[in-house]
Amino acid sequence: MGSILIFLTALLVIGMWWLSRQGLMSKPWLEQGVASETSLPRDLPSSAAKMGLGVFLAVVGSLFALLISAYAIRMQISDWRDVPLPKVLWLNTGMLILSSAALQGARDAARKEEEDAVMIGLFAAGVAALAFLSGQLLAWRQLTADGYLLASNSANAFFYILTGIHGLHLLGGLVALSRTTALTWRGARPERIRLSVGLCATYWHFLLLVWLILLSVLTGWAGNALDICRQLLT
Repeated sequence: MGSILIFLTALLVIGMWWLSRQGLMSKPWLEQGVASETSLPRDLPSSAAKMGLGVFLAVVGSLFALLISAYAIRMQISDWRDVPLPKVLWLNTGMLILSSAALQGARDAARKEEEDAVMIGLFAAGVAALAFLSGQLLAWRQLTADGYLLASNSANAFFYILTGIHGLHLLGGLVALSRTTALTWRGARPERIRLSVGLCATYWHFLLLVWLILLSVLTGWAGNALDICRQLLT
């Protein structure tokens, strides 16, 4: 259960930091001057989109927290057999980090209105994300070939469920990313797609964080770290 508390705490801290950075806690109706009054209708769609994404990420984070909680409880039963993680998962992790970094670069380029850099960042992010998903399928194939089938052990089932749900969320993100990329290739100005690129980058950063937490749980690193902390505190 300690890993669940760490996950929820990290999610809360990052969520509060993200909300403060996006200005969603501000009160524009209290601002002085004509300029703020005229900019309010223009800013509302942006704030609504960011708030909607924040709520969605909170729901997704809760889902993964519940799954990790169930994983931690189930692994305490004596018939639990750990799944040997394929080495390709480490390469996949690198691809997801690269994808997230490329989207961050595209976000920065959109703010600076650098069209070529935006296109390169979006394209690189999409390719790296597809490489990550392909690597995940390869990991599944390796495990099934070695006899680690879905129904043969609870640990196997949890591995496929956790990685599968994460992959589905990334696949859904690719739909939004492909639309944003298509707009860019059609010649849309960076200021028009700035919001879409920013939302995609935030979503990718969130999925990267979730994946790193899942990987730490699946490898047992999270449990070992908690045991060390308990020993230091006792």
